[in-house]
Amino acid sequence: MATVINPAGAYTAAFRRLAARVAATQPDWVTRRRQRAIDTFERLGFPTTRDEEWRFTNVTPIAETEFVPAGDALAAGNPPAVESFRLPMATAELVFVNGRYASALSKVGSLPPGARVESLASALTSHASELEQHLAHVAEFERQAFVALNTALWTDGVFVSVPAGTVLQSPVHIMFVSTGIRQQKSDTAGGCAAITHPRVLVLAGRDSQFSIVESYLGASDGRYFTNAVTEIVLGDQALVEHYKLQAERDISYHMATIRAVAASNATFRSHSIGFGGALVRNDVVATLSGEGAECTLNGLDFADGTRLVDNHTMIDHAKPHCSSRELYKVILADRARAVFNGKIVVRPDAQKTDAKQTNKALLLSEDAQINTKPQLEIFANDVKCTHGAAVGQMDEDALFYLRARGLALRDAREFLIHAFAGEVLNKMPLEALRDRADAELLRQLTRSGAGR
Repeated sequence: MATVINPAGAYTAAFRRLAARVAATQPDWVTRRRQRAIDTFERLGFPTTRDEEWRFTNVTPIAETEFVPAGDALAAGNPPAVESFRLPMATAELVFVNGRYASALSKVGSLPPGARVESLASALTSHASELEQHLAHVAEFERQAFVALNTALWTDGVFVSVPAGTVLQSPVHIMFVSTGIRQQKSDTAGGCAAITHPRVLVLAGRDSQFSIVESYLGASDGRYFTNAVTEIVLGDQALVEHYKLQAERDISYHMATIRAVAASNATFRSHSIGFGGALVRNDVVATLSGEGAECTLNGLDFADGTRLVDNHTMIDHAKPHCSSRELYKVILADRARAVFNGKIVVRPDAQKTDAKQTNKALLLSEDAQINTKPQLEIFANDVKCTHGAAVGQMDEDALFYLRARGLALRDAREFLIHAFAGEVLNKMPLEALRDRADAELLRQLTRSGAGR
């Protein structure tokens, strides 16, 4: 059983410093929600392996590290990760370095009337009343320690609002870049580990359509912690295609929550691709709160060494005639571990639900391990729901077949790994991001030697 230290003191002190700094500029309702959040975090503390939702994921390395707010790295020059991960076709590209909006690295093109893509701190000044209804309401923090910590300590993020009937032809791209800047007290690495709390709020008006891409990148070898929360609200008939590309450094920690609520006949599609981080946890919750809503959750992760990646998802069918599809895959090498817990809930009134969930794992070594738990909780009687999981190693017959046709062993293994990953990658409509994810997977395989 894991034992964690009481983190309340350090984070409460950080909260008090932040509250004093922003008291004069933020609305009273934000102040109240921050206070409730830090009170919640002090009550909950970090989760331990005694908690059912965390029994395979030990966050002691996070709990025992005294993180400090990341420093300002802009003076040191542009982080190299920014240029290599840009999306030239993006209608807007907002860059944050160590949690701070970098206007010089960002661009916002011509947007349709009424559409807004801006820093969340700026939006609190110009559109506070619009944010009040949704910010820190969609992503509930009463039982989620990391969400509570983000709600209490976030300093900036992104606000995206697309009005009714508006279609964005090009995606909105958000880059959160961590440089691992250390400051103040020393830790075992010779400095203080940095922490950021990115926050994203997306509002999709009735009949609107657009894509949004979140990229999380590491630009140095310093240890750091990213604790992110994204809230997405879809109006009637809205369509949001959400992409997340996580390419943190291997010694970093990444905790992220995505919470989406879809109204009648709305469509929410999520594509999550992860390649980095020593300890990674993704919580994705989609609530189909309107009749006829649709949801798709796709995920692909690669981990090697002793890294751990944990995906917890829930699709809540709250109304009738809703459908959902979920496919999560993971590729594990060396002694890497993965956790998948996917839950589909069908409420008593959600008749005619159509839901399918699949989790698959490819183990490239004898020491790799996954704990998978697909779940169905059905409280209605006229539904069509299926779920399943499959765990296996490289198909020796397929390898033999490819080698018999002239492929070297390494090429044959890479071919089969790409075929395994392709089922997820090919579901991504955004070709530029699909190609980037495929290239990053090849780079990771080459670096780790997992393709040999």
